[in-house]
Amino acid sequence: MMTQDDTTPDKDRAIQALKVALVGVIGQVGCLTLVVILVALLAGLWLDNQFQTRPLFVVILLLASVPLTIFLMIRVVLSFAPRIQALSKQSVGINRTEETEGGEHRADPS
Repeated sequence: MMTQDDTTPDKDRAIQALKVALVGVIGQVGCLTLVVILVALLAGLWLDNQFQTRPLFVVILLLASVPLTIFLMIRVVLSFAPRIQALSKQSVGINRTEETEGGEHRADPS
């Protein structure tokens, strides 16, 4: 059996690639959320200034930005999901290869 300290370069690369993909998803979701909220806020302030209705448009556009942000977050995560699943399967496959090479034999499920 391999201990946690006995990592292979392939496993390290797979884990590092998985981390990079997850950080990419988190970064895109965070930036996208920030941009949508800022656009809604600035548009609401501008519209309130134009029509002299101080809090009305800001509140309406900020509330409307919540479902839009959730929709966009789901789209970003779904676009990254195949890549993350492939990287996850790759790292799991490396772990299983290490276990079978270490002397453990598993019955083939197929």
